[in-house]
Parts: sequence; C-alpha cells; structure tokens
Amino acid sequence: MATLLEARGISKRFHGTQALCDVDFSLEEGEVHALTGENGAGKSTLAKILAGVVPPDAGEIFLSGKKVVLDNPLQARKLGIGIVFQELDLFPHLTVAENIAIANPATGEGQLVRFRDLNSWSRGFLEQVALSVSPDALLGTLSIGQVQRVAIARALSMNARVLLLDEPTSSLSDDSVESLFALIAQLKNNGMGFVYVSHKMEELRRITDRITVLRDGHLIGTRPTKELSTDDLISMMIGRKLDQRERPQRGITPNIALEVAGLSTEFLSDVSFQLRSGEVLGVAGLVGAGRSELGAALFGLRRILSGTIKLKGHAFHASGPAEAIQQGLCLLPEDRRWEGIFPQMSVQENATIAMLQRLQGVRLLQNEAESFAPFEQTLAISSSPHTAISNLSGGNQQKVILARWLMVKPSVLFFDEPTRGIDVAVKQQIYSIIDDLAAQGKTVILVSSELPELWRCCDRILVLHEGRQTGIVRTEDTTQEEILRLATGTLATA
Repeated sequence: MATLLEARGISKRFHGTQALCDVDFSLEEGEVHALTGENGAGKSTLAKILAGVVPPDAGEIFLSGKKVVLDNPLQARKLGIGIVFQELDLFPHLTVAENIAIANPATGEGQLVRFRDLNSWSRGFLEQVALSVSPDALLGTLSIGQVQRVAIARALSMNARVLLLDEPTSSLSDDSVESLFALIAQLKNNGMGFVYVSHKMEELRRITDRITVLRDGHLIGTRPTKELSTDDLISMMIGRKLDQRERPQRGITPNIALEVAGLSTEFLSDVSFQLRSGEVLGVAGLVGAGRSELGAALFGLRRILSGTIKLKGHAFHASGPAEAIQQGLCLLPEDRRWEGIFPQMSVQENATIAMLQRLQGVRLLQNEAESFAPFEQTLAISSSPHTAISNLSGGNQQKVILARWLMVKPSVLFFDEPTRGIDVAVKQQIYSIIDDLAAQGKTVILVSSELPELWRCCDRILVLHEGRQTGIVRTEDTTQEEILRLATGTLATA
C-alpha cells in the first residue's frame, strides 16, 4: 500500500504546556489507523494539525510523498484532507445541501447558486453515505447519526482522500455505530484512509488496522492492531497496570432519598421510581428514549405537566437549576461543551460557580482557591486553576464539572453520559467516585449508552422507550438481551 499521509517530528506547545513533542505518524491507502491515549495525550491536537486547524511549532507533513504546508482547514480540504469533529461543526438552521456546500471549493464559491441545482448536486454525496434524507431538510431535524453522515458527505464532496474522525461514536446508538462501521469499510475499500481517534477498546480492535499511542504528548509506539491485547494497549496508554475494581457491595439504607411518581413532560409519560440512600440507578434506552429529558425535568430545565417528586420525603419542584442545587439535586449534562462549561472562565471559576453565594465576601478569590484545592488534588486535574477551561482536554473538563457538583454536597446526583469521550483511566476514576458517593449515602442516577458501564456501576436499571418507562430491573437479575428488548419496546416488565 502507498503512504497517503505522513507527519514527521511534529511538536506543539500551548500556554507553556507541551501538547506534542517530536511525534511521527503515517497513514496508508485503504487503512484505518487509530490514534489513542489518555485525555490530554495530544490526540486531538495532532488530528487538528493534520487537518490544518492548528499549525505545528515544528515538523513536516507529506501528502502522497509531497511536502505540504497546511495553513488553514480550507487549504487542507483542497488537498483532500477532511475532519469530522466529535462536536459536529455544522449548522442546524441550514439545510442538508447548504451544510454540504458552505465554504466548499467544489461548489464554486462566490457564484450565484440555484437551490434546485444545489440539491441535485448534493444528492449524489448523500447516496454515497447511504443517507436517505431530502437535501432541503433542515439539519436540525436529523438525528446525531444522520448529522454525522452529512459531515462525511461534505468531506466526500471535497474529494477527500484522508478523513480524520474524532470520537465518532461517542453520541451514537448501537445501530448507528454499525451503520458507520459499514460505511467506513465501504470507503476504505475505495482506497480512502481514516485517522480514527477513540478511547473505546472494543471499537479499536474491531475496525482499525494499526494503532498509534500517545502519552503526555510523546509517541509511545505504533503497532498492528492484531498484535495488541487490551492489556498491552492500556499499559501503553497509561504506563501502568490499570486498577479495574469490581462494583463493591453497597450499603443501601431503607431511607427513600428520591421518589418520582407519574412524572410527565412534553416528551416523558408516567415515569415512576423510588431510590434509596446509597443506591445507584442506571438509565438505559436508545437515542431519543428520554434519558436526558428525565435529568432535565428533575433539574428544572423542563416543564413538568403532571406527577410528583419527593426528595428525602419533602415535595421537590425546581423552577430552575439554582433552586434544584439549593434543594440538593445536581445534573452533570451529556454535552459538557455546550451545557457544562463556561469556556472563557478559568478552571477554578468553573468549579466554584455553583457555590459562589457561600464563598462571597472580601476574601472571595482566596475562598475559591481554598475550596477548590482539595478536589483539584483528589481528581488529579492536570492544569493550573487559572487556565481557561477551554484549553483542557475533554477528560479534564469533565473532572472540573464533577468537582463543581461534589463541592456543593448534593443528596442526589444525575450523571448523564459522564464517561463520554474520555479515556479508560479517567473512566475508572469516575467509577470510583460513584462508588464513594454511594458509600457516603448519596443517591446517583447514571445515564449511559454502554451497557457494561451500567452493570459495573448500578444496582438497578430503569429502561425508557420513546418517553415511556418499560421496566426497572435489578442488575444482578437481568441480562443485556433483556435490557435491549425493553429499550426497543418489545418487552415490558414491572
């Protein structure tokens, strides 16, 4: 196979932090080459450099053997290098065809475009990615899996030979993941090369040909996937054996911490459950089942049409997040970028923002620093407290949001996909935090698309299908098959 893309001696420094140091990387025709490592290892930085989004401080890039300088993403696209970000950078208020065409050199930018011609032109690329939607449909009406295919169709319309995928399955349901894998296999057979950034071990072993591991900005090694065991890969990523603890025995008390009866919103219908102190409840369901809607309703972000909520025996009805926090319920949202962080504020400010009223006074800054310091150390947040949180990796951003809610000491914590897009070591750390919270008598509700994660962390699992509750099952008494049948609405249980 011929080499499509090669990077030699790539280095990059951000605000005094060495993100990459003398890294080499190559991609062959018809290859899926994984780029993995812990959060903050430099994966996304290298992907952005290869896509022209970020310039390197040192190093060279070669495309089909010819040296190229990628000053911006548009230049990279013209050369046939595309990128699909984890947080998709498309426009929900524009049509599918407009999203494919915008800033696209293939459309003859600057010329008057007829929408009929634009729709006809884009239809062929939609067919290539097996997406059967109208080109004039608004992007905002599509599912996340469909939006991702639009992003890939956009790259194909620019004659991309190299496509970088950053955590492409982090928001996809199982059927959408299978569909994506089938598409990658088809394009791979046509000679296209993929740089595949992911933390998911099973996924890497299934779809990739080679794996390159980065750690703290340094290249640890590149190996054929079939030669690497999962333990080998984890050892390369974190430099030590990973402590993967089983779920401990829980000291669940008889005290009812949270009681939800007949909860209905514009999407949810008649959801009911009881949770005891020290219990962890999983929430399962396919994309669009209403899992995040449940958290939003409890946190005061959705109007409750009917039903009652009791927190520690007292009526609970939050008119908004501030009131929910005050009464003892916190929400860690699924989308940390848009709903969790304040990107221009510092790490310390993001962590302490929910408890400013308790810290206010002439010593506010000192009080903030003193309150945050223990959580900064416990969670091993690898950054200065005064760094803008937008400069942190996804895993470190998630740790800061966790610190925010741990600091206010709530009774109930709703975690919505807390391990989405983070590495195996931070995952284990979050699992330990959930165990510790349960041991302290806290109640945790955990939404996850990864069934093994629910089995690892949860005592019971609530399953939703199209806004309705199809069952609550004890983890030790159920199977993944039963959960999937409940999630698809083909089985209902008490």
